[in-house]
Amino acid sequence: MCLIAFDFHPRMPIPLRLVANRDEFHQRPAAPLGAWQDAPDIVGGRDLEAGGSWLAVHRGGRVAAVTNVRDPSLVVDPGAPSRGHLVRDALECPDLSAWLAELASGEGWRYAGFNLLAGDGDRLWHLHRSRDRLLLSQVSAGLHGLSNATLDTPWPKLISARQGLAAALRRRWPEDALAAFSATQPADDGHLPETGIGLELERRLSPPFIVGEQYGTRAMTWLEWRASVDLIELEERRFGPGGHELGASREIISLRHALLRS
Repeated sequence: MCLIAFDFHPRMPIPLRLVANRDEFHQRPAAPLGAWQDAPDIVGGRDLEAGGSWLAVHRGGRVAAVTNVRDPSLVVDPGAPSRGHLVRDALECPDLSAWLAELASGEGWRYAGFNLLAGDGDRLWHLHRSRDRLLLSQVSAGLHGLSNATLDTPWPKLISARQGLAAALRRRWPEDALAAFSATQPADDGHLPETGIGLELERRLSPPFIVGEQYGTRAMTWLEWRASVDLIELEERRFGPGGHELGASREIISLRHALLRS
């Protein structure tokens, strides 16, 4: 997952609305949104190469998503675990706050750079691991965005995505947010971040929706958590090389809270 915008309001009838784009190499195999065969309480897309996910929910009342941190100078152990496993672990661990605290105390250094969002509807945490930072914080109520830096870093694509979500909340949800996440126009050079990958690649990666033959936006997902009726609805739209649409899946999940209230 490389771009997320979300509106978080704990203990409200709709505590979370979220839209996200997953950018990845097209050749990397993935399963579409659905219940996992080996863990049917988890519903989400799945990376079939490493077995993790970029965005998923648990029927016990938990949601988790991960993005990479873009930093070519960050040295990673070749045997480092996949960051996608953080999503599954966040959903299945018996005590989410304790597990996150353990990661923040040092376990998170084992992974390549990442941002992890995880929450239970009442609380939402952000864990950031970069070259020299491993920081856990609770997310404040309101509108936020996350890409490949840290929470609310004002990259052009994040600003555009967050504005699109804000418009959708005022007018047409989720259509206006999805339109913003579908934009393919690169940002002006003067507004590009400098992450050490060179100007040409910064341009290619700057739109919310990345079009490419080898690498690009693979999935666009929106999620709405309706706490008042204990439901989470989410839809995933999938894309192939050149941005061609491959299909869509929608799930409406009835939540059970007996398992996962940490």
